[in-house]
Amino acid sequence: MIRGRGPYGMIGVACALVLTACAPTQTATGTAAEPTKTAPKTAAPETPEPQGPPGVTPRKGEVRPIPRTGGLPPVISSIPTKRKVVFLTIDDGWEQDPGFLRQVREQRIPITAFAMRDAVEAEGTPDESGGEARYVGAGKWGYFRQLRDAGVPVENHTLTHPNLRLLGYAAQRREICGSSQLIKKELGTRPALFRPPFGNYDTDTLRAAKSCGMSSVLLWTASVQPGGKIAYQVPDKRLRPGDILLLHFRPNLARDFRILVKKIKRRGYELGNLQAYLDAADPR
Repeated sequence: MIRGRGPYGMIGVACALVLTACAPTQTATGTAAEPTKTAPKTAAPETPEPQGPPGVTPRKGEVRPIPRTGGLPPVISSIPTKRKVVFLTIDDGWEQDPGFLRQVREQRIPITAFAMRDAVEAEGTPDESGGEARYVGAGKWGYFRQLRDAGVPVENHTLTHPNLRLLGYAAQRREICGSSQLIKKELGTRPALFRPPFGNYDTDTLRAAKSCGMSSVLLWTASVQPGGKIAYQVPDKRLRPGDILLLHFRPNLARDFRILVKKIKRRGYELGNLQAYLDAADPR
């Protein structure tokens, strides 16, 4: 038989130890001290997201007015400025490359997209002039919602990409208005700019564009080919202030876009916010 040490035995000693451990300690004045509390950890403050649309904006008086004729939307190939600034635009929506989206979002590169329904929804034959397609219709309108959230205006490039000069007024209007309605439904914003497929248009195109709420018809001064090569439409084959560059959602877009942006900056040009410059050029 095991005997305890003291009047309470081993069990009593164990209980006494437990009670002693749990009891509040006494201060020098005999007052019980409160148990030490660990301060809650404070989360590191998040880095605020950049605010406002990306791209440089015009200085006061920098942009000359773009005249309107007969109340129809102006046809614009370049912005009338002497500042070394160019504007990036991209057409259709076939190759929905996540690497391109990351560049635009993380580097806050200003670009304006002209969406064409059949390309976005992957209906038809994709543009594979840059190589084998990998991301055709990968995100559909969800991809364009991500572009919108990255500050990219999504504008009108028709529903099916026809040669508008071969269509009458009513058919042109269906293509343009139908595209605007779809973009409003999918993205919550209604386009204000229109780019005619192939750059082809006539007076009916301008009339239809106006009736569908388009403020301007956008063309371009240079196009970007696979590999980031710039194909100029001017005799001296160089960038000029106010140039509007045309890209397409083609294979290897992320790589080509990276090459293009570096090339533009090496030549001393800034990337401009197209809508801000158009607003400054509006004589109204």
